[in-house]
Amino acid sequence: GPNVAIISADHDLHERTKWKKEEPIRIGDNVWIAANAVILPGVNLGNNIVVGAGSVVTKSFGENSIIAGNPAKIIRSFNVNESI
Repeated sequence: GPNVAIISADHDLHERTKWKKEEPIRIGDNVWIAANAVILPGVNLGNNIVVGAGSVVTKSFGENSIIAGNPAKIIRSFNVNESI
């Protein structure tokens, strides 16, 4: 979606001019990230995830879920064969 932020680095708290290496972000297949969502370092999103608009994803999620909020949490799980 528009204005999605995928944040893969951070500043070092002791030397703010330096970048701090963070864990990679992994995004599975068939993932829909809606407008203004933020994905933070180290997050893994499994297959078939919907990230709600404006969500801040601070932790990893498995598959087949709709997540939303700040911080994001599962608001619904589904079977990939059902209509959502």
